[in-house]
Amino acid sequence: MMKAVILEKPGTPETMRLTDVIIPEPGPGRIRVRVKAASLNPVDYKVAAGGHPSWTYPVIPGIDAAGIVDAVGEGVTRWKAGERVVFHGDVAISGAFAEYAVTTAHTAAAIPEGLTYEAAAAFPCAGLTAYQALVRKMRFEAGQSIFIHAGAGGVGGYAIQLARTLGAGQIMTSASRHNFDYVTNLGADVVIDYNSDNVHERIMELTNGRGVDCILNTVNRATAQADLSALAFGGQLTCIAGSPEVVADFQPSWKSITLHKLMLGGAHTSGDIHAQEDLARMADEFMSLMLEKQIDPMISEMIKLDEVPAALTRLSQRHVRGKIVVVL
Repeated sequence: MMKAVILEKPGTPETMRLTDVIIPEPGPGRIRVRVKAASLNPVDYKVAAGGHPSWTYPVIPGIDAAGIVDAVGEGVTRWKAGERVVFHGDVAISGAFAEYAVTTAHTAAAIPEGLTYEAAAAFPCAGLTAYQALVRKMRFEAGQSIFIHAGAGGVGGYAIQLARTLGAGQIMTSASRHNFDYVTNLGADVVIDYNSDNVHERIMELTNGRGVDCILNTVNRATAQADLSALAFGGQLTCIAGSPEVVADFQPSWKSITLHKLMLGGAHTSGDIHAQEDLARMADEFMSLMLEKQIDPMISEMIKLDEVPAALTRLSQRHVRGKIVVVL
């Protein structure tokens, strides 16, 4: 038996509880990991609220974890017991908030020497989303300008650091005033208070009407719609929380733009082995930047397994900056 946080039916984080459950067995092509650290993500409480079609209750939430390979399933040759790994799990099968978790072998990445379990567990969902947006999709180039929504959050914070590492000409972000110093220290050049300012008007003012080369939207469909008019000619908009409803008819119509819609975890159900393996490749590349001290894991708090429900509640209320990591 093992300790795990479970959800017995769709609900809020408060309905989750810590209990004893049977240790899972790794099926063909999968590995079992003795979890040393896991991190909290908004998807954890969002999916819990409505449930998932593939879930059989009780279910263990959590998608990001780091630990030690404990057992391998049939056909797995890449990993052996004792190796250190990190993974971004499939929400349909994962269960990172537990002492043991099972994941697909080809999506896990080796944790390099010099990187702690806590640092490795902190980044997968948020960090790889930012990495996929800037590096894989927008192919962000040195000298370009970028606006990143919600810079104090996980995706936003990693994106600021990545843009800085990639040589951004100017990095703009939005945040509450009490987070201004925090996002500035991450690398933001300009911070806009979304509580008191019209974000898109400020972007245009600060760029003398040109707009920015790239925008990463982590908020919602409505702000993504407004983002279109804050792009420079030839600009790119990447959305992870809802795409603009109207693209063809937005004003001004003379702008040439590119729109990207991301769903990092969708790789698991895509049936595309290349996309699935790219989760591991991106993790390798991201951890190299962490080892080089180009990317900070942004761990704001370390908690115990029984504290997960309360911490997810705070995360859902948007009272958290950076990453909360569960240490087992």
